[in-house]
Parts: sequence; structure tokens; C-alpha cells
Amino acid sequence: MPHVTTGDGTRIHYRFDGAEGSPVLLLSNSLGTVLEMWDPQMPALAERFRVLRYDSRGHGRSDAPAGPYTIERLGRDAVELLDALDIDRVLFCGLSKGGMVGQWLGVNAPERIGRLVLANTSAFIGSPEVWNARIETVRRDGMAAIVPGVIDRWFTQHFRKADPAAVERIAAMLRDTPPEGYAACCAAVRDMDQRADIAGIAVPTLVISGTHDLATPPAQSQLIAAAIPGAALVDLDAAHLSNVEQADLFTRNLIGFLQMTETKHG
Repeated sequence: MPHVTTGDGTRIHYRFDGAEGSPVLLLSNSLGTVLEMWDPQMPALAERFRVLRYDSRGHGRSDAPAGPYTIERLGRDAVELLDALDIDRVLFCGLSKGGMVGQWLGVNAPERIGRLVLANTSAFIGSPEVWNARIETVRRDGMAAIVPGVIDRWFTQHFRKADPAAVERIAAMLRDTPPEGYAACCAAVRDMDQRADIAGIAVPTLVISGTHDLATPPAQSQLIAAAIPGAALVDLDAAHLSNVEQADLFTRNLIGFLQMTETKHG
């Protein structure tokens, strides 16, 4: 399995799909999932882009060093991944925690981002008590204790009934996430506040929200889109993991936005 090692000694697992020489698209996934979260998008994306996916620190086949982590640390992981792979500039799409990393990159490493997609995310979550309780639960009882509640927030009841196999695939990712890695990333989300910073994002940005998203409600996406100059906003009939629940629409909007970049930047 290919890995790069960050400056603090953490190994980050990554994977490439798509033809060499195509524009590089970096995908960053949500809290409690691994890079396979993006599988519904991969057939279409790999036809058009050199897709780079990775497991966040604390997740999957990447290392899970002691926490807490910060959004800055998670953002620097993405930068160090690109540095190690000798990639100067990418298109970027992140969902939930991945979108928080994307906001940090848009503010702190704009020269590395050609175009930015922020899906089902927030600039500030708040409610530290909720996150502290979740951290305590997974440390005490393991990941299985939180899976049912998370799945209820991540997918609408209709989708849970209509495609139980897709839901179970995500539930398995949650169950398999190292509890300490998950808790350390929960702390990063808990402590994040990028509301003032994102007004400085100048790269072309698309914000994707889910009408039924309970984890990062549409109002939070609207705030991000309003804060970032020129940002576009698309709302999908989905809950939190809109790339799974509305896979075709998500992919269509993503590709349409990214191909505008190819036209603009040649």
C-alpha cells in the first residue's frame, strides 16, 4: 500500500486512479470514513482526472498518532502529501471534515488549489459538549456505540430503506475506524472556527449542501457560500453524505464545476 510520511512521522495512505497527465483532483473524506467513500464517483472521475484519494490521519490505512489533532494539522497533511508526490496544484473536493480541510487550504495554501469544492461542511460546528460526549463514548465503548446515531444523521430514512447495501458499506467504515484516531479528529472539528478566515478565499469555489443534512445543515453551507467571494451553491435532496445518497447528481455538479476550471486555465 503506498504511503507518504509527514514531517511529524505520520504515514498517510493514498491511491491514484485515472490517466497520468490528466488534471489532478484531490479528494478528502469525512470523519469516520476512508478513501473508498468516493467509490460512487470514481468511474466518471477517473475518465477525466488523475484522482488522488487518501485516508486522513487517524483513519483507515493511515497512522493514528495520539491526538488531539487540529484542522491545521489535517490541512498540512494534505500539503505534505502533495509535496511528497511532487504535485504543485490540484483541483480539490472535500466532504464534511474534508471540506473543513479544503477551507483551510483555500485560506492558507491557495497556490496549491485550482478550484475548490466544499460539500456538506461547515466553517464552525460549535457545541463542544456534543463532541466531548462523543469522544468519551468511543473511548469507553468503541466505535460501534455511535454508528446507529451517525447513520441516522448521515442518510435519510428513505435512502436507508432504498439502498441498505450502500448504507452498510459506510457503517462498516465507521465501525472499523480506530477509536483514538476518530476521537482525535473529533477534537479537530470541535475546536475549528474558520468563519472569519474564509472571506479571504479567492479560488473559484462550489459549495454543495444537503436539504436534509442534520450534521451540517444547509444554513451552514449558505454561510460559507455567502462568505467566499463569488462562490456558487448547489443544494441536493440528500442528508449528510450527499455523494452517496445523490451520487449521480453530486458527480454531475462536481464534474461540471471542475471542467470549467480546465476551460479557464487551459
